[in-house]
Amino acid sequence: MKKTILTITIFILTGISLGADSAKLSVAQIVNKANIAAYYQGRDAKARVHMEIVSDSGAKKVRDFIILRKTIVDGGDQKFYVYFNSPADIRRMVFMVHKHVGEDNQDDRWLYLPSMDLVNRIAAGDKRTSFVGSDYFYEDVSGRDLFEDTHKLVSENDKYYIIRNTPKKPSDVEFKYYDLSIDKKTFLPMKIFFYDKKNVLYRKIEVLKVGIIQGHPTALYVLVTNLAAKSKTRMVFSGVKYDIGLPDIFTERYLRVPPRKYLR
Repeated sequence: MKKTILTITIFILTGISLGADSAKLSVAQIVNKANIAAYYQGRDAKARVHMEIVSDSGAKKVRDFIILRKTIVDGGDQKFYVYFNSPADIRRMVFMVHKHVGEDNQDDRWLYLPSMDLVNRIAAGDKRTSFVGSDYFYEDVSGRDLFEDTHKLVSENDKYYIIRNTPKKPSDVEFKYYDLSIDKKTFLPMKIFFYDKKNVLYRKIEVLKVGIIQGHPTALYVLVTNLAAKSKTRMVFSGVKYDIGLPDIFTERYLRVPPRKYLR
């Protein structure tokens, strides 16, 4: 039986004294609010994404795609559909996720390759590999399940909570831990710093622009930096809409036959 993500009672965390303005918030509540702000605003959502990948030599690659997201359970299971418009060699490619939340649950991921008319299932072990050649990971699209990490408030200031997240199964991931800076006003995760097994910072994700869309604070410009490879991926979000009334287009049928009405 699947468990709802971030159910506060699941977390057995030590209470930490916070500032006067947030004294009633536990670490679990902070992390829960951040996850909701990042992935669960609105019942569903749509956005156009312009992705620019810059290598260490300065060479650039561009990806343009549309992402559709539908929440099945508040704070829990979701479905994602990513349709690529360009470049020509990956046009009509589709990446789809059925996110299953809870301890020991694994997401289902599919990749449709139109050039071969082939549907591939992405193995759970590949979720932390490059997403279409970028510095973004497959797991970044739908978010990491909070059951996979332990969470500790390591510091805070007037603007941010700094949460350290340590994997419960270290052998399953390439990082030792990651630090998350959460905006105290919007609860949007603004910075994520990943440290390798030797405690060296090797990857970071930064939200550089936020807008208010239909009352929801929304990340509009995100920069992912791979310090080890000396590459960067910039993502600009536009045409963001919430609560558009998406039907269930998150099936294998729609990998080959895209739902054009919702991709305009």
